[in-house]
Amino acid sequence: MIDQASGLRKMHELQQIKVIAVSGGKGGVGKTNVSLNTSIALAQLGKKVLVLDADLGLANVDVMLGLRVKRNLSHVLSGECELDDIIIEGPAGIKIIPATSGSQSMVDLTPSEHAGLIRAFSDMRTEFDVLIVDTAAGISDMVLSFCRASQDVMLVVCDEPTSITDCYALMKLLSRDHGIFKFKVVANMVRSPREGQHLFEKLSKVSDRFLDVSLDLVGVVPFDENIRKSVRKQKAIVEAYPDSPAAIGFKNLANKITKWPIPHQPSGHLEFFIEQLLEH
Repeated sequence: MIDQASGLRKMHELQQIKVIAVSGGKGGVGKTNVSLNTSIALAQLGKKVLVLDADLGLANVDVMLGLRVKRNLSHVLSGECELDDIIIEGPAGIKIIPATSGSQSMVDLTPSEHAGLIRAFSDMRTEFDVLIVDTAAGISDMVLSFCRASQDVMLVVCDEPTSITDCYALMKLLSRDHGIFKFKVVANMVRSPREGQHLFEKLSKVSDRFLDVSLDLVGVVPFDENIRKSVRKQKAIVEAYPDSPAAIGFKNLANKITKWPIPHQPSGHLEFFIEQLLEH
């Protein structure tokens, strides 16, 4: 493991990246939609973006964009190919690492298999500025692993009780057991900016009372019927309906992300992300 980390340092010592885990604790809050549209909006701003579909059993990033996938992470895990071999190109030039859909074996990885999959990053030749990790729903060990290894954890929440409680549960686990105390919040599918602010305040109120964490509202994405239309077209709304309210919300979020600093310490390099995953 030490040799692997040493090799990573040599290969990626000049590659500074921003690693953002997109999670939320609950399915149905639009997490993957936020991941993809934000990634495409970042690419439209000139960033080289890599999206990791980290839902290893119920992958849907490629499906949402209507992309054809020949090989996925399961083929990397079995040793059939390298990580670069499975990367596919999406809208605006984003790169996507596809996972497996409907495979229980990918969900139940052993610790050594998990480490082996993550170690595949050490041989990557693909260059990128931003890595967006689209995690699975829930609070599984896999979700926690990706969140705690990332520089920023961006939580997607919508205005319904289960979304708030599940988001709170994820923050509680990450802060109590893994030392993560800062979270960025995206209020998704809200009726107005005021409703987004009110949703954020509800989440802040319960977290301030019971958790020692800091929350930052970084994005408000309005409910938009054009999202359904774009999903049916298997296109991202920022491309299908670029002037729609939701698309503007995603573009505003991407603009903010470009201003987030990349740490000059080891955490600003790819090997830090890998080492954190290996460590856990």
